Amino acid sequence: MRIASGVDVGSTQTKAVMMSDNGGINILARALVDTGANVQRAAERAFDKCCAEAGIQTGDVGFVVGTGYGRYKIAFGNAQMTEISCHAKGAGFLCPSTRTVIDMGGQDSKAISVGANGEVLDFVMNDKCAAGTGRFLANAAEVMGISLDEIGPLSLRGKYPVKLATVCTVFVESDILSYLAQGKKGEDILNGVHLAIAKRTVSLARRINLEPEITMTGGVARNCGMVHALEEVLARKLQISPDAHFMGAVGAALFALEKLDQSFEFGTWKGQHATSGGH
Repeated sequence: MRIASGVDVGSTQTKAVMMSDNGGINILARALVDTGANVQRAAERAFDKCCAEAGIQTGDVGFVVGTGYGRYKIAFGNAQMTEISCHAKGAGFLCPSTRTVIDMGGQDSKAISVGANGEVLDFVMNDKCAAGTGRFLANAAEVMGISLDEIGPLSLRGKYPVKLATVCTVFVESDILSYLAQGKKGEDILNGVHLAIAKRTVSLARRINLEPEITMTGGVARNCGMVHALEEVLARKLQISPDAHFMGAVGAALFALEKLDQSFEFGTWKGQHATSGGH
């Protein structure tokens, strides 16, 4: 049985996925840790946790591909791939009908046009501004004095969404405080926040060939309010895998399996990758 791993080092969280190919590709384990200040250590912790979950030793893993903004800090990795390629690859595997990916992460958002084999045809991303990202939503939650997990469900209760003057993270606090001072309900404010982000994200996505089926990936896919707002603006349902948050790591693991297959084919497989720190 061939075993490979993908490690996605994001700005806020690091994800690891373990996959095997034994006549069929299977996900053996997943792991999620907060990235924190030490990117390299976060990658090691996620990988070690994933190995433990799969019940294997680090030396059993034949190939590791790193992705995400911290991919070059994964000292034990064998190769690196961009998150664009990995999200497309992962979405094509878990949701084979995918032709567009909308990825909303902690610090950036992107839209990817995907081919029939999970390849990237085109993409556009917003990495210069936090609007439309998990950071924007986290700031909104903080101003409202509630947890990030609460804002999605609460926004769904809103019937009269407010209109934000801007979706700039710097000014969202003053906008929200102004509406609270006017006596607006929290659910209507959050409904407006989610709709404003959805409209901006869809506007970004329409710069590429926005074709169905549309799959949402990234940590924000766990926010039911954001999913609902995007579906409202798009006027169509989104595909969301239970592994949406792990999509980059899934794609990286798939690339790792391919690299492992190539190594076997050309007789260059060494049997082990470099072990993580502390092993």
